[in-house]
Parts: sequence; structure tokens; C-alpha cells
Amino acid sequence: RDAQESRGLGDVYKRQPLTENAQLKDPELTIIQGPEGPQMNHANSKSLFDAAQKVIPGGVNSPVRAFRSVGGNPLFFKGGEGAYLIDADDNRYVDYVGAWGPLILGHGSPLVVDALRNQLDQGIGYGASTEAEITIATKIVDIVPSIEKVRLTTSGTEATMSAIRVARGYTGRDAIVKFEGCYHGHADGLLVKAGSGALTLGEPDSLGVPKAYTDLTHVLPYNDAQAVEDFFAKHGDSIACLIVEPIAGNMNLVPPVPGFLETLRAVCDKHGTVLIFDEVMTGFRVARGGAQEVYGVTPDMTCLGKVIGGGLPVGAFGGRTDIMNMIAPLGAVYQAGTLSGSPLAVAAGICMLDAISQPGFYEDLGARAEQLMTGLKACAAAAGIPFTTNQVGGMFGCFFSEEDTVTNFAQVMACNSDHFQRYFHLMLDGGVYLAPSAFEAGFISIVHGDAELAATLAAAENAFAALAS
Repeated sequence: RDAQESRGLGDVYKRQPLTENAQLKDPELTIIQGPEGPQMNHANSKSLFDAAQKVIPGGVNSPVRAFRSVGGNPLFFKGGEGAYLIDADDNRYVDYVGAWGPLILGHGSPLVVDALRNQLDQGIGYGASTEAEITIATKIVDIVPSIEKVRLTTSGTEATMSAIRVARGYTGRDAIVKFEGCYHGHADGLLVKAGSGALTLGEPDSLGVPKAYTDLTHVLPYNDAQAVEDFFAKHGDSIACLIVEPIAGNMNLVPPVPGFLETLRAVCDKHGTVLIFDEVMTGFRVARGGAQEVYGVTPDMTCLGKVIGGGLPVGAFGGRTDIMNMIAPLGAVYQAGTLSGSPLAVAAGICMLDAISQPGFYEDLGARAEQLMTGLKACAAAAGIPFTTNQVGGMFGCFFSEEDTVTNFAQVMACNSDHFQRYFHLMLDGGVYLAPSAFEAGFISIVHGDAELAATLAAAENAFAALAS
């Protein structure tokens, strides 16, 4: 903590001490011997999973939590503190999932907790408009280059689904384009060669989605500018919108190659197609203004989530005024949500946007992630394990691949899944929690300090050595 507090970002990032009922046990008491060395005891998580399977399909409320691609039983967590997660058996882990991205200030940030506590004293929700909604909308408009007006939702899926509906209403067209390996939520019509949990399950397409929906969805290879140009030359005038993760984060982390996003902008301009950036994951994560700030390409519409809720359920979509004015009550495109603009989520989001706007925030976050990636590659090289990484700001991806750089879906799918499975469990036993899927990006928070990085690299050194043997 002393090291973190001396990093020049002020007292706002100090961790709160653990509450009395969340005190950690001596780590030595939670270690048992396993076939590959010390392993943590997960007996309580196992019992909870057994109970969950009786009342919840598959025992989980989101498929990627199920550990299907890495084997074993999923962990159940009961607490978080700063850069750490605490499971049901009191094991402590350096966390690189961060609730899948939003906890950029770490677990239990005093800023966020205080904002929520203050709002709770005033009420949980009203089902009506609040001044705070104007405050957060104004901040989003000021920060994100493409957004002139914004509408809040309660999830990223709602944001992408609504943005596509608005684009169809604006253009009068039905067909859309997405990219393989990019996940835009679980709305019908988008679960076609999707990333994230769909890849984890080995089922890129979902049952229960009528073929008539997916017939309107055209899928192109990510980072293939020529394929985009060829497709739009034939079909561009019939495409309502092109939706893309400007940095793919749901087939692990794959940044755009030079010229790819520029090509998307050019073909959409030529054919009157609405360009939608899905920045639910990258927005306020890779830079204050998102990936569009990093690469200098401005979409017509942007979808957001994660960070602007401070860990609470939230989403948003916005864009040019002429497009956004198509939405009811101004226009004929209907979109609604009873809990949209939840006072609790908005309070946490305002706090988050203020915190990440501090000078030097993203420089420090990116430096920490780069330090981690450099260290992991060194550990792998020392053990002779083929391994490469991608990193943009506070997001990163790790690949067990012979390739020097991973830039497309085919390369991701060719990675050594057996190595990842063993690596995941070895790191878990070393006190490091990674996403339980080779197709998910990793996230670092501003409270991951020198001690956490050192512990992570020590665990990685042992993990790679075990893989080599």
C-alpha cells in the first residue's frame, strides 16, 4: 500500500482495510498438496457449485463463469479488496478480471463506495428523471469524440441492440455487418460467429435464434480491410450499419491493424452506412476517450458500459444528433428501459469518470499493463514456451502461439488451448485469478502495484516452468 500511495495519484486510490468478517486466513492453512505442487483448497466453492446446479442452469448465471474451457469447478467469491479477490474458502488472488472490466479503480474503491452510500441515503430508484442523469450524460458527451447525444441503458447488450435498431431506422435498411470473434451481447442477430462465452462453449451460433434474424447479419473477418472493401463494393448500399469492437476484446485482445478502422470509416461514408463502435469494453478503459481517441477514427455511434457504472449494471449508446433524434419521444424508433439511468449506477459512474480524468491516470495504467506483459513474455521465453501478448492501455491479451503477433480470429483459434488450460490452473494455485477462458481479455486496475505485479510474475515463472516440464 505504501508503494501504491507514493505513485503520485493521491489518496483517492488508497485501499480500504478489510472488514472484520472478511479477514483472510493464513495462506498456509488453505494450501494442500496436489499433483503439480501446492494447490488451494476449494471445498466451499465445490459445495456451492453443487447447490447452484440444482436451481440455476449449469450452476452459473453467465456461461463463461462455468470453467467449461479450463476444466474443474468454478470458484465462488465473497469479497474483493483493491487488486484482490477473496473466494468462499478464504483464498486470496491478484485479480485480472476486474468484474470483466469496470473495476478500473479496484475492488471496494472508497470513492465508489462513498458515492453509492450517499445515493442510498436518498433512495434506490425513482422510475423518473434525475439531475444526475444530465451530469453523467454531459460528461460522456464531453469525453467521447463521437457522441453528441447519449441514451442510458442497463446493459451493454441493450446498448448494442438499441444502436442497431436506431441505425436501421435512420437508414431505412435492414442488413448489418459484424466481424467474426467480436461479441456484441446476446441479442438475436448478433450471435453469429460471436466471441466471448460463445467461443468458450464452442458454439458460435446459438439455438433459439430464428434463421430469419441471422440472414440479415453478414460476418466478415476482423482486421481484413480488403474483405470489407470487396463486400461493400457489392452490397454496401443495402447495409444499415457496420458494428465492430475497435479493439477486439472477446476473442482475447486483438487490436486493429494499421488502416483497418480507417477503411471501415471510408466504406461507411461512401455507402451511407452507420459505423458503430462497440466500446462497451474499451470505452474509458484503453484511454479516457476510448479506442476512437487512441486511433483517431470517429464512428457515427458508440456503445458504452462497464466503467461508466462503476461495477453496477449499466450501458449507454450515443452518437450524432441527427441519428440520436430518431429515438422516441422525438422520433419513431422505440427504445425504453425501466431501470435506465439507475440513480445508483449513475452515482458510481459520475465518480468513476471524475477519477479517471485525473492527469496521468492512463499513462500509469498503461505502464503497469506493459510492465506485466514484458514480464510474462520474459518468463515464457526463459522456459522455452511459445507465448505472445497484446496490450492497449489497461487491457491485455495473452496467447500460447508460435506467432510473433496475433491479429486475427484464425490465429486466436490456432493457439495452444491445452497450454492455456494448465496455465490457468497453475496461476490460480499461485494466487492469480485470470479469466477462465482463452478468449477473454485481461484487465489491470490502478491499484495493481509493484507487489501485485511481482507476485503475478513469480506465479507465472513457476507456471511456465511446469508447462515446460
